[in-house]
Amino acid sequence: MKLLIAIVQDEDAHMLMDDLSENGFRMTKLASTGGFLKAGNTTLLLGIDEDRVDEALRIIEEDCKSRKTTTTLLNVTMPGEAYVPLPMEVQIGGATIFMLDVEKFIRI
Repeated sequence: MKLLIAIVQDEDAHMLMDDLSENGFRMTKLASTGGFLKAGNTTLLLGIDEDRVDEALRIIEEDCKSRKTTTTLLNVTMPGEAYVPLPMEVQIGGATIFMLDVEKFIRI
């Protein structure tokens, strides 16, 4: 058994959760925040039999496409300076996935 920890954009989370559920995957949803853009993410915890890992990864890959967007970052280098928003193009979306071996799984 494996534990997949999938961190995805909030925009992709609902469709991904629906598709995973339709295919028989159970998951736990955690709200999280990204460090760079400080934007909302969703972290999904999935306990999966090893023979279904590839199927889960395929669904995640299909639903969580990366895309470019423009955001503004505030640039302040010295105290007392004015906040000057700097437009910046960044790539968002996709998924970050951690896969861990599960020694034991118990459902009560």
